[in-house]
Amino acid sequence: MEQRLRDQYRFLLEIDKLKTVLRQNVLSDQSRRENSAEHSWHLAVMALCLGEYAEPGTDVAVATKMLLLHDLVEIDAGDAFVHMPDEQTRLRLDEIAAAKRIFALLPADQGSGFESLWTEFESGSSREAKFARVIDKVQPLLLIEATGAITWRTFGTTRSQILRKLEFIATDAPKLWPRIQRTIDEALATGALVRD
Repeated sequence: MEQRLRDQYRFLLEIDKLKTVLRQNVLSDQSRRENSAEHSWHLAVMALCLGEYAEPGTDVAVATKMLLLHDLVEIDAGDAFVHMPDEQTRLRLDEIAAAKRIFALLPADQGSGFESLWTEFESGSSREAKFARVIDKVQPLLLIEATGAITWRTFGTTRSQILRKLEFIATDAPKLWPRIQRTIDEALATGALVRD
């Protein structure tokens, strides 16, 4: 039991490093960039709040666990901007290695369970994973909308890039899609999103 607790403490101290990983999105007050730990907390609360938009039968508690775990790999792999496709292949390999290392810090039963949830999220293979992946995309949009799309303006993001990343929401959470579409349309109207 003492070794188990030591391993759990080691993991918990390791994941504190997520607070140092900066994301591209800025906070709603535009004071600074969001860190990945803040992002994970916001995702978890959003899942609880927006659970009614998940597919019927979705276990929101399981989706919330996925949301709290899925970005831990950024401790090693960092956060790459989603519209840089050349970074995505390298990032994917780095994330797989990071998941193995970080979850191995835990006792074997707990580590394998966490890694399974991470893998399920990445594959989008369940209702819970699909809902979690929707929430993971909706949260940045909330900040995009609140900040006048500063991030999209900074990177010259195009409409087609956004639609490629978000179109799955229309199928996996159709009740949320009209709000997403409105955010995109408003960004196009203001020139924050490049029309292509």
